[in-house]
Amino acid sequence: MKSQPEQQAPPAQRLRVRYAKRSRMRFTSHRDFSRAFERAVVRAAVPMAYSSGFHPHPRISYAGAAPTGAASEAEYLELGLARVTDPAEVRAALDGSLPPGLDVLEVVEATGGSLADRLEASVWRTRVPGLRDEEARRAVSAFLEAEEVTVERMTKKGMRSFDCRAAVVSLGVRAAGTSAAPFAESGASADECAILEMVLRHGTPTVRPDDVLAGTLRIAGLDATAAPIHERVAQGPLDRGTGTVGDPLALNRDTA
Repeated sequence: MKSQPEQQAPPAQRLRVRYAKRSRMRFTSHRDFSRAFERAVVRAAVPMAYSSGFHPHPRISYAGAAPTGAASEAEYLELGLARVTDPAEVRAALDGSLPPGLDVLEVVEATGGSLADRLEASVWRTRVPGLRDEEARRAVSAFLEAEEVTVERMTKKGMRSFDCRAAVVSLGVRAAGTSAAPFAESGASADECAILEMVLRHGTPTVRPDDVLAGTLRIAGLDATAAPIHERVAQGPLDRGTGTVGDPLALNRDTA
């Protein structure tokens, strides 16, 4: 009879981490990032707590990961530690152990409810090379006037059709000349690209910025002439009165 595995002690401390995926690291899949992060935890000598069972694994919980190919300044995860450790030391050690472009921005102690429950919506910026601002504004106006915009996306279960309009809290075109670091890869100047900014409510099915872009172009009879670049600039609780997205770590920071 196989003996029962040793039961691990519960975490002595939980930390919440905000990290970024920048430049070419936006092509890192969630699985690849998970592997890189677990190796970084070992290199940084973070005193991780482990799960019980025959195959213990470090207590790392991921929440709201961006799709492969999207840059992000607002990715989140939670760590369970075996002993209480200074969050600032953990941030510095992890950031130094990850490759450039996967950057740890903030680490705070976890308090209150579930981290995943605080991630209700995201702010996205999408740069569309070859789309002029005037065309983009007409397309956005047509999209917002529609009650439903159906798009298709290939999923693990095959091609799926769904309405992307219901998840859009707001959608607009940023002023000409506005830029951001990840967008330099497109090779187009700011004047040659329209930048869409959108707030998307999280739900099922998950509506992504590429879904909204596809619906916006289709409803206006337009085509993308080059690959767009998507960047998540914020993720957190949704203020339903103002349509803005808050900071999911604000409560943790205020009680530290």
